[in-house]
Amino acid sequence: MRTLLVADMHLSSDTPEINQGFYRYLEHTAKGADALYILGDLFDAWIGDDLLDTPHPLAAVAREVIIRLRQLSSEGTTVHFLHGNRDFLIGERFISECQASLLPESQEVELQGVPAVILHGDSLCTKDDAYMAFREQSRSPEWQAQILSLPLEQRVELAKSLRMQSGDANASKADAIMDVTHEEVVALMERFGVTTMIHGHTHRPKVHDLTVEDVPAKRFVLGDWDSQHGWDVIIESTPDRHAMPVLRQFGLNSPP
Repeated sequence: MRTLLVADMHLSSDTPEINQGFYRYLEHTAKGADALYILGDLFDAWIGDDLLDTPHPLAAVAREVIIRLRQLSSEGTTVHFLHGNRDFLIGERFISECQASLLPESQEVELQGVPAVILHGDSLCTKDDAYMAFREQSRSPEWQAQILSLPLEQRVELAKSLRMQSGDANASKADAIMDVTHEEVVALMERFGVTTMIHGHTHRPKVHDLTVEDVPAKRFVLGDWDSQHGWDVIIESTPDRHAMPVLRQFGLNSPP
């Protein structure tokens, strides 16, 4: 009995090593698992599901991802997806073709008997006022409909512009601003009544110990994938021991 969680692969046409490493992970590590949760930023950018009908370089990567996730799903592993801050425009078509399910941005789940709240993690960075304002705007159906109505070429350029603006802005922000807000973490865990949280986004992999309503709790932060390494959280349940989440780093050429 095994459940896996990953985030922040940032797949693109410019990341062949990560792409191939992710495919190997699906073929070897995820095969036979009960469930795989992808907690956002599967792609480095997503400009609409109609991309799949074009010769754009990312479309070829996306079609391969669909084939691999659909195969995993057909073999009995349920695949769940959460939007990230880079791929929040992924729609029902992509999810359906992957034979996956799209979950709300903050979701309570039971992972091999461990109640947990899972999310991408950007909603926890409440001290970053500029990003939170953009996040609110970009999640509105009206804004998304307006963007998706633009010609594909214009959306490609817009995505590039937004990424450059984000990079420039982040370069001048203090680390504490771009990290999660502790009070927001505790409040969300209290709302769901859990003592385990798993998220990505911050690219600061670590297991944090904290207290929620006077009870010991843990926050698992997934790392972002690079050309050499990937990150996941694995929860295994066996007859002789209680399931416990474990944060792992592994080599992309030899996934666990």
